[in-house]
Amino acid sequence: MSKNPFGNIGNIMKQAQAMQAQMAKIQEQAAARQVNGTAGGGMVTVTANGAMDIVAVKIDPEVVKSGDVEMLQDLVLAAANDALHKSRDMMAEEMKAVTGGLNIPGLM
Repeated sequence: MSKNPFGNIGNIMKQAQAMQAQMAKIQEQAAARQVNGTAGGGMVTVTANGAMDIVAVKIDPEVVKSGDVEMLQDLVLAAANDALHKSRDMMAEEMKAVTGGLNIPGLM
């Protein structure tokens, strides 16, 4: 009796489809979660979601009073990068649950 060398392909495909559906669900749920990035000791706060979209920017009015536009630009940039890094890290943690900690190229 010889075994069919392709017998497990159907099972592998089912598992891959289930993993893909689970990853899509996690991405959708994470898109609703938010993280904050800050700069200047909280003078600028940027909020991003799990889809890595910037959803809010909060600037302390005292920063604007200084009139230092370059400093404000730097603070916004730093806070945005902080928020996006936190968003990326959040998604990577969520994906670990699906991938079992495997580093799959193209997934965060």
